[in-house]
Amino acid sequence: MNHPFVRCPSSQHRRGLIAAHHGDRGSATAELVLLIPVLLLAVWFLVYCSRLPDARLRLEDVAHQATRAASQARSPATATRQARSTAAAALDQAGITCQPLAVNTRGNLQPGSTVTVTVACTVDLHDLALLQLPGTTVLQARFTAPVDVYRGRTARGTSETSPHSVQESP
Repeated sequence: MNHPFVRCPSSQHRRGLIAAHHGDRGSATAELVLLIPVLLLAVWFLVYCSRLPDARLRLEDVAHQATRAASQARSPATATRQARSTAAAALDQAGITCQPLAVNTRGNLQPGSTVTVTVACTVDLHDLALLQLPGTTVLQARFTAPVDVYRGRTARGTSETSPHSVQESP
């Protein structure tokens, strides 16, 4: 049945099509080998981009802890000392290395007032494995907390110390 519009491919033509596909063998492997370094670089970039927001969140927590410690102090010197030591301990526990660490404590230690602690930290960017990126960035966090109304009370119900103002600069 030879219809003018229906053609059956000849065996030579079919062999040519099959032979043309044999030249593509292994190309998927070659493409994958070329694509793996690009994919790894993309993953490392995502890890790098997620590290700064993570460090910022941890620094917010450090500022919160330092402010809470300062708000429970009875004197400005104690508030400053407790804020600084609490911030250093919290940074160490969070795994953040700051060079240098600046802790600024401001506020009034009168019961019912507020204390604000600002923590500034310079963080190196070169500690990411296999991507030795140069440079540093400064991260800063601030938190305000009320001074504990019941801290420092004596048996008679009066405060042991007079209200003090904390104004410490970095």
